[in-house]
Amino acid sequence: MPSKRDYYDILGVSRNASEEDVRKAFRKKAMEHHPDRNQSEGSSERFKEISEAYQILGDSEKRTQYDQFGHAGVGNGGFGRGFDQGQPFSGFGDIFDAFFGGFGNPARGRTNARRGENLQLHLNISFEEAMFGTEKDVSIDRIEQCALCKGTKSEPGASTSKCSTCNGQGQVRRSAASVFGQFVQVVTCPTCRGEGEVIENPCKQCRGTGRQRQKRRIAVKVPAGVDTDSQIRLSGEGNVGEGNGPAGNLYILLTVNPHKLFEREGDTILYALPLNIVQASLGDTVDIPTIEGLLPLRIPPGTQTGQIFRLKNKGMSILRQNRRGDMYVEINVEIPVNLTNKQKEIIKKFEQEGVTNTAHSPKSKDFFSKIKKAWQDFK
Repeated sequence: MPSKRDYYDILGVSRNASEEDVRKAFRKKAMEHHPDRNQSEGSSERFKEISEAYQILGDSEKRTQYDQFGHAGVGNGGFGRGFDQGQPFSGFGDIFDAFFGGFGNPARGRTNARRGENLQLHLNISFEEAMFGTEKDVSIDRIEQCALCKGTKSEPGASTSKCSTCNGQGQVRRSAASVFGQFVQVVTCPTCRGEGEVIENPCKQCRGTGRQRQKRRIAVKVPAGVDTDSQIRLSGEGNVGEGNGPAGNLYILLTVNPHKLFEREGDTILYALPLNIVQASLGDTVDIPTIEGLLPLRIPPGTQTGQIFRLKNKGMSILRQNRRGDMYVEINVEIPVNLTNKQKEIIKKFEQEGVTNTAHSPKSKDFFSKIKKAWQDFK
């Protein structure tokens, strides 16, 4: 592949040229080689080369990078947008219009079709629906193609005529004077608004717009594992575009309602388990609530507040993966209140005997057995 020419050589300026010198050189070269003014072979490629050189040398930051690293320092000619394959000079339109107000290109033809607007809808779902996925029907108010005229903007069977102002081109030429002489600017035809045709009998249902507002119900599939602020895109379900342009998209923004028992952190489910001092001291087997039902959990003797147990694969579904996170059970030992006199006597006796604070000592086991019995008697 041939190497690129030096940008300074392309514009015919020295490396210490001022910004104004670079600007003047570009004006002169661009006027000389623009395809609308120069039909000779190679003028198109020459014009692209000149415009590319100016986009680099006319920008102080890009020029510094080019001076230090050459073409490698500015990437693909320094263009962020790239080229439009259907419009080879569109990449230079903005920079050229800044000087000359635009020559325009008659060969481009009508470009009145526009993509429709995107729509956004908020949807609330339950914790369980986020866990397993669901399908919801939503109602939207959107702009669609007119059902009567099918987007033609005319009454069915009515004829249209070629616009006499632009001769069906959808564009008109306007002369513009500048210090460099008189130039031609191509703009959208004000009569037909770029359609190239004049509608003689506009559609009464859509008032000649080709579009109308409709209410629709759409089924939305919500995958398992979504969370608040997750977004679902439904392509082509937004507003239809003008001039029979493609429809925009519909974006569903989700909010997952909180659960009365569980908290969620990503794909992890957290559950706080309350235990009384007897269960925590002597151990027990308790039923833990999960999304799918109760699950037995063995509590070992001497369990402390803040201790955490892990239930593998009992957490939230992971989005777009056929697996789940984990569930963590945090212990909260509840200190009894409103004790009976009998219960108070047992605790005082426990303190007087100086029983070691461990559930494994014989005295502790005897003490908690008495408390357990006292609790049962109390109930």
